[in-house]
Amino acid sequence: MSTLWILTEERPKKEVLEVILNRFATDNKISFFYSGLRILPILENGKFSFTYEVIGFDSNKVKRILLKTITGTSSFVDYIIFFQDDEPTLKDKPLYLIEETKTDDAESRNTGVYQRCSKFVFADYYYPNVQKIMLYSLRVGQKENPTATYVFGTRLLRTLGVEILGKDLDDKIYKPFKSVDEIIALKSKMRGAPKGNVPILLTKYDERIEVSARLYKSGRLAHDPNIGALSLICSALRKLGWDKDIVITQHGLSQSQLGSGNKATGAKFLTIANKLELKLQGLNVPVVSFKDQYWKYEKKGEKLGTIFIHLAVENFTEGFSIFENHAGCEKGYFKTADGQYLSLEKYSDRDAYKAGDKTKIFHIPDLIMIDCGRTEIINVEGKTYQNRFKGIEELGNYDAIEEFYIKKFYPQYKIIRTVVLYGSKERKIIELKVSFLLNEHGDLVLSIQAPKLFQEAIKNLRDYWS
Repeated sequence: MSTLWILTEERPKKEVLEVILNRFATDNKISFFYSGLRILPILENGKFSFTYEVIGFDSNKVKRILLKTITGTSSFVDYIIFFQDDEPTLKDKPLYLIEETKTDDAESRNTGVYQRCSKFVFADYYYPNVQKIMLYSLRVGQKENPTATYVFGTRLLRTLGVEILGKDLDDKIYKPFKSVDEIIALKSKMRGAPKGNVPILLTKYDERIEVSARLYKSGRLAHDPNIGALSLICSALRKLGWDKDIVITQHGLSQSQLGSGNKATGAKFLTIANKLELKLQGLNVPVVSFKDQYWKYEKKGEKLGTIFIHLAVENFTEGFSIFENHAGCEKGYFKTADGQYLSLEKYSDRDAYKAGDKTKIFHIPDLIMIDCGRTEIINVEGKTYQNRFKGIEELGNYDAIEEFYIKKFYPQYKIIRTVVLYGSKERKIIELKVSFLLNEHGDLVLSIQAPKLFQEAIKNLRDYWS
């Protein structure tokens, strides 16, 4: 028996873990029983070990399922899965590399496919022969008639060997491309870009393929949807055997906007450009190399605190999250009292914001927890210990989200605003607006004014491991 290790940048979700475990069991012909998944923070001598245990998946072939929070050093997938006895290191080979998204092209053509695709190009450099998976954990209905952009992007992913999970796909429509000419032909049939935009078009010559795409945005190389699209398209061209020049045209950049070395502007795209030997028309592409480390264990970020309290509450009380936006993680939906999932607006008054009134932006918490038994909603701002005063200050920004969303959908609930911290060696909380501190030694520090839901979660967690 070995341990299944799940390393992730995200707040781990039970529904995502269930898909991963089912896939693992199927691939390895493992029999198992489910008894309701739970994600438990592991305490050792009363302190958090910075490791979680996933229980509720029972098999005589798996010793334990352990989960740890990591951070990527560049464009990084959401989950890396290992099956081995010892805690994974950079030298170990994983079973799967998984990118998880809740976004369908019903909401965004680009985010649903293109903006995440450069992650697989990066991943392939570090782990070239590992199964790569795009996992859709949809909260809104799948679009009945997919956009041409989504079909094109998904076929490119399949051309690169990326498997799609979580969506019903017709293999006759979403089949891998067989040739460079097939990619060019399908792209030419797609609807053109809006007036004033540069369309992504491929033109094949004897010695080169030109790909038009704007990369200039806000004075630099920063057009994320096109970076993702170009990464995917050009990777597929290389995969299908095109070994001549690929030239990006109409990019809108100047040489001075590129910089040099690994600190170059747009280093993510330039790294890929180096790997795929892409050219930018009229410019010299700076040499930018891949970083030595693809990932490392997270030891500093504020999300260590907010993810901990999130999982402690959901696994040791009846409380749960109705919104999450943990630092460095995908923003979730707002869950209404009747079970709807809503995408939060960015502005309370978009026109006024664009006209210069910056108070019209929605400031959103890192976490919103609900305590139905006590009729309380808890807005959580996460910060590192050294930034605690900034976190306290930011609690004053939640009027709009409370007025437009929380009071609208939960009118009977009392609203609490509080700060959750990670870091330092401190073992006490002085600031009244701070309710919980997870310090770097794993100490669990509650303030005397912490919400009852937090107190209950920590008490039950301690009792479980005592």
